[in-house]
Amino acid sequence: MDIHSLATQIRGHIPQQRTHGPQSVEPLAGVELLRFPHPTSFEATLYEPVICLIVQGRKETTFGRQTFDVGAGNLLLISHDVPVVSRVTAVPYLSMLLKVDIPMLRSLVDAVADTALAAHHARALEVQQADPPLLDAFQRYLALARSPMDARVLGPLIVKEIHYRLLMAPFGGMFRHLVRTDSPASAIARAIADIRRDFRQSIGIPALAQRVGMSESSFHKHFKAITCATPLQYQKDLRLLEARRLLLSGRFSVATAAYEVGYESPTQFSREYARKFGVPPSKTLVHASVHPPADAPVQGDPAREQRAR
Repeated sequence: MDIHSLATQIRGHIPQQRTHGPQSVEPLAGVELLRFPHPTSFEATLYEPVICLIVQGRKETTFGRQTFDVGAGNLLLISHDVPVVSRVTAVPYLSMLLKVDIPMLRSLVDAVADTALAAHHARALEVQQADPPLLDAFQRYLALARSPMDARVLGPLIVKEIHYRLLMAPFGGMFRHLVRTDSPASAIARAIADIRRDFRQSIGIPALAQRVGMSESSFHKHFKAITCATPLQYQKDLRLLEARRLLLSGRFSVATAAYEVGYESPTQFSREYARKFGVPPSKTLVHASVHPPADAPVQGDPAREQRAR
């Protein structure tokens, strides 16, 4: 199985359309296929744990201060909920995304030797080349979409295989950290869940560090190493992403969106929004009035926008 054959298989699942906008289909549980016919501008997005296989085209993804140029055959591995900035640079762009099942990764620990779980670094986003066994597993899983019975019976087995291969791969360091409930990676994942749940409220760093079982200094160190942001920077990104979603809905003014996500000063909000997205929030509001977005189901909080993955 090669990447070109997988591209052909993915195109077979994406219906032809007269318009030339991006397309997204979910042929199986936990799987999303994306197609972009045109390059995109930079877009800030909150990624949840996911495996993104680039099948055709190219994209740039910026995480912290590092920018990754990813193309066909590359895997984008994301282990934590992290804000990133990305754009599609070469088209047609096709990708296949599979949600990461952390409990499944942990269930595999007993099946592998302790030495196989050694990990030398911990970062929430990695880019690596997909090896043939992984490509083959992705292809076999997608093929099940043609038969609901096969998908129901065989699908969980192939998903487990994919997670096993990621856990054992040389580039799966962060996943190997996550399977240990006493690891810094697991503690930071719990802290991120707390911040996301109450991102509108002020963060009490000492209390948050204590809740996840870390000293304040260790918490700061590991949080930044994994997410490329301080806890306060991370919270700010969540607030700004949610504010952008509210403004694009066309139902909130700039001041109302600012207060809704936890800002006390609309002026400070406008300044930080412009620094994050390159335009003031009033421009986003004007764009929303000219191009009203279609309502879509929301997962998580803050809600995710249309993704340029």
